Amino acid sequence: MTSKTVTPNIRTFTTLVDGLCKDGEVKKARNVLAIMIKQRVEPNIVTYNSLMDGYFLVKEVNKAKQLFNTISLRGMTPNVRSYKVMINGLCKNKMVDEAANLFKEMHSKNMVPDTVAYNSLIDGLCKSRRIYDVWDFIGEMHDRGQPANIITYNSLLDGLCKNHQVDKAITLLTKIKNQGIRPNIYTYTILVDGLCKNGRLRDAQEVYQDLLNKGYQLDARIYTVMINGLCKEGFLDEALSLLSKMEDNKCTPDGVTYEITIRALFESDRNEILYIFIFL
Repeated sequence: MTSKTVTPNIRTFTTLVDGLCKDGEVKKARNVLAIMIKQRVEPNIVTYNSLMDGYFLVKEVNKAKQLFNTISLRGMTPNVRSYKVMINGLCKNKMVDEAANLFKEMHSKNMVPDTVAYNSLIDGLCKSRRIYDVWDFIGEMHDRGQPANIITYNSLLDGLCKNHQVDKAITLLTKIKNQGIRPNIYTYTILVDGLCKNGRLRDAQEVYQDLLNKGYQLDARIYTVMINGLCKEGFLDEALSLLSKMEDNKCTPDGVTYEITIRALFESDRNEILYIFIFL
């Protein structure tokens, strides 16, 4: 394009930078940035937001932080999107305290975090087992007119289950349903997994059966979670039966499903079934 009469503008260059970053081609994106500057097309905040996002994608966290911290030196001011990229990237890299500090900084600059920003921080806190901090943010979301959605609650349910607070997770699920928030299949997958891993296989089976009775379209993830729960408790025949039903229901098992099943067969010394399972 640059060798012909048509000259790329800021939008063209930024779209290219964004596409390259989303594909993990950050080095190529930086080369495009260099061409922009050489052609005296000044990158804008959207360009730099894409590059920061790309750095996080390829785990170059320090470069993302450095770029964010030097945006003002480039004559620009970070916008809400800039903060969202940073908060999400930091949380995914278990740097929750830094993300929380940026969240506070947004407030100090009278920037209003949206639901996506809240969800990123809440998910990071839940994955760091800091459930006690989450409730305040959910209350804050409500007060600011951005109530929690099913993505918010999925993170919290997962955190509660991983902290062995399954009864609280069940209570929370009932509460959000009463609020008119519709759980999705991932919500129930979290609950089934939590029940299985907290020694409540029968309760997990009841949830699973209830989903079938209500006509939910089950995916490979929830089948795999249920198969894993059965295998861990030594119910290998039931696990194999569920695997067969999964295939009958035109839900294709994935690599994790097969890995769990093969490991359970191997550990149970049922070599004849293991041989058939692998080679047929």
